[in-house]
Amino acid sequence: MKYDFDELVERRGTNSLKWDVDDGELPMWVADMDFKAAPEVISALRKKLDTGVFGYQIVPDAWYKAVANWWKKRHGLYIKEEWLCFCTGVIPAITSAVKRITNAGDNVVIQTPVYDIFFHSVENTGRHVLENRLAYSNGEYSMDFVDLEQKLSDPLTTMMILCNPHNPAGRVWKREELERIGALCKKYGVTVLSDEIHCDLTEPDISYVPFANVNEDCAKMSVTCVSASKSFNLAGLQGAAVIVPDEFLRDKIVRGLNSDEVAEPNAFAIEGTVAAFTQGGQWLDELREYISANAKTAVEFINKKLSKITVVKRSATYLLWLDCSAICSDAEELCSYIRKTTGLYVTAGNQYRGNGKTFVRINLACPRARLLDGLERFERGVKGYINK
Repeated sequence: MKYDFDELVERRGTNSLKWDVDDGELPMWVADMDFKAAPEVISALRKKLDTGVFGYQIVPDAWYKAVANWWKKRHGLYIKEEWLCFCTGVIPAITSAVKRITNAGDNVVIQTPVYDIFFHSVENTGRHVLENRLAYSNGEYSMDFVDLEQKLSDPLTTMMILCNPHNPAGRVWKREELERIGALCKKYGVTVLSDEIHCDLTEPDISYVPFANVNEDCAKMSVTCVSASKSFNLAGLQGAAVIVPDEFLRDKIVRGLNSDEVAEPNAFAIEGTVAAFTQGGQWLDELREYISANAKTAVEFINKKLSKITVVKRSATYLLWLDCSAICSDAEELCSYIRKTTGLYVTAGNQYRGNGKTFVRINLACPRARLLDGLERFERGVKGYINK
């Protein structure tokens, strides 16, 4: 490999949310990688830093071209530059879209278990979450289309938030599944907001289908949120792109982003994103290989050492979703015990709703030595919990 993903970067004392933990603790919770950014990105940021001036920024043509070219080459989605809107993050974009596209008291369909901040974006703005629980069987999730149609058909349902690829389940939704969602949403006049922030982190031999690329109807009804933040570990730069092909819908989104004051970049967001999408391809490909190897290591370890835990089949993200229903009825209690006795900090699935109450999410995006340390702590914690 050209790039070194084995380096143990010291992140304590850097104001890191992930590493704001006690000495001796090992955080493997929030979706934040322990790898340094691509050297090409660091070089671009250093060049910006060296100017010594950090005034108000614009969104230049280079940003629009970088985003459009990346999705065309990587994912086969042709994006006209006028479809793109800059935003300070995917979650600000989602919250703004919910406020602009729906009305207070409306329903927003969300497929659970799923990233918990979606609920805040809906409920904090006076809307209601309608859970379309994913079907779960034999360690794998699928969509319950009967229940989905029932929820979409409610006259007060005006938006569906799609997570593609899915966090935390790690599913890359198939074209046929996305097509069925599009048909149902068109039938009932529901706008689809597709969070595709994990799209570049599929397994090396797997590609994802952008919702807006399924067919013309899906493009016309959709608002897609993407970013370099997950795939290139740039969340702190606060930059995202909102893709809205339909002009009428786009005008509403643009007005919402500007009204909420989340449409202006900080001094480093543009340079970091452009460098990632124009120079970071090889780094990302090697990262995906490394994460895939980490996932294989973790799955083999858990299957061998902790046979009562079921590893949910995944094809994307750097997250491992574990079914612990055979050993606990409350993942929060399990995770609290593991942290208290071993120092390992992982995420209890309760906050993701759906059937997440007995699941645990582990972040695999770290050097191999740190992963092995985490797995050994996890084994000790689980066995201690079972035998306590």
